Amino acid sequence: MTLLLSPPQNQFEKGIYYFTFGWRLIFQHKLFVFILFPLLINIGLIVGLLWLFIINIDDWLNSLVSFMPSWLDWITVVLVPLAILSLIIVFYFTFTTLANFIAAPFNVLLAEKVELQLTGELVLNTSLTDMLKDIPRMLKREWQKMMYALPRVLFLFILGFTPLLGQTVIPLLFFVFSCWMLAIQYCDYPFDNHKISFIRMQKALSQYKTMNFTFGTLVSIATLIPVINLVIMPVAVCGATAMWVKEYRSFFLNSHLGEFDDRKTMKKNVKYNG
Repeated sequence: MTLLLSPPQNQFEKGIYYFTFGWRLIFQHKLFVFILFPLLINIGLIVGLLWLFIINIDDWLNSLVSFMPSWLDWITVVLVPLAILSLIIVFYFTFTTLANFIAAPFNVLLAEKVELQLTGELVLNTSLTDMLKDIPRMLKREWQKMMYALPRVLFLFILGFTPLLGQTVIPLLFFVFSCWMLAIQYCDYPFDNHKISFIRMQKALSQYKTMNFTFGTLVSIATLIPVINLVIMPVAVCGATAMWVKEYRSFFLNSHLGEFDDRKTMKKNVKYNG
């Protein structure tokens, strides 16, 4: 049985396709043990950060509202819900950053097993000892992603204290940026398995902005939904790896230095093993 059927040709539809395909993959019994650890990490962090959020939300809200000038008191009833939304987005970004940093070694292994499941080809023929030795490099890669995101997040966070702008436009910009970051986060695992640099990976994703942004948006929305957010990390890793296999793998396995360009890349049919 073939696991991966021909995806839609439209980039927007492809983003949806790979997200939904990730859900199909997590039910493959061969992948269960590799999904378990990211799942447990996700649950632990959600419980811990949710507890922190609940006990501190009143103080955070008071701090945000205190930046409003007195002449805008009359619209506080509107701005308070928006301030709550801002806090939820910051909480969400903190959660995803911590979860992905801690779970990175397990997600890398899951991406490797998903690629093996889809192509029948080993990504890396390494022992457990080799994998453990590779953990510092994996964490360094996570640090690269964090350093890419941090200046942009800080810029938006500072703008968030601007009256009106901080309670209206900034939450939307936070969400848009987080969608793109999640596409980078999860697509990076299969790229990193093939030792493709962060810069090359980022440029490759930008060639299919609509597809990757759609994928990241769906992951972002799922992260905010109770119960679903418990399993969204392995789902996203599986979906992003399927995207790598179908959209990027052929080019990068045959080009160690060139930059990915969808206008020049020949589309090749890939055989998937189920």
